[in-house]
Amino acid sequence: MVDSDRVAGTVREFGGKAQGAAGDLVGSSQDSNEGRLREAQGKAQQVYGQAKDTLRDVADNVTDYAGDAYDRARRDGGTYLRDGSRAVGERVEENPLIALLIAGAVGYGLALLLHARR
Repeated sequence: MVDSDRVAGTVREFGGKAQGAAGDLVGSSQDSNEGRLREAQGKAQQVYGQAKDTLRDVADNVTDYAGDAYDRARRDGGTYLRDGSRAVGERVEENPLIALLIAGAVGYGLALLLHARR
C-alpha cells in the first residue's frame, strides 16, 4: 500500500519542477526559487512517506514472525517438555544424592529470598 505522503510528495515535486522551469523560461527568479523550494519539499515528503511505508512493512513482518514463532512453540513445545523431563529424570535416576542436594539448595535459596522480603 502506497502512503499518501509519497503521492502528494511526487505531485508537489513535479509541480515545483514545472514552476521552476517556467520561472527560468520567463526570467522570474522568484518563481524559479519558489519552484525549487516546492520541489525540495516534495522530495522530503516522498522520503517521509517511504519511511512510513518501510516501518509499516517492518511491523507487519514482525507480527508475522511472532505469529510463526508462537505457532511453532505451541506445536513443538510439548515435544521439548517431554524430552527435557525425560533427560532430567534420567539424571536423577543416575545420581539421586546429587539431585537431592541440588533440590535442597534451590529450596533453601528460595526460602532466603522469601524471608528476606519481609
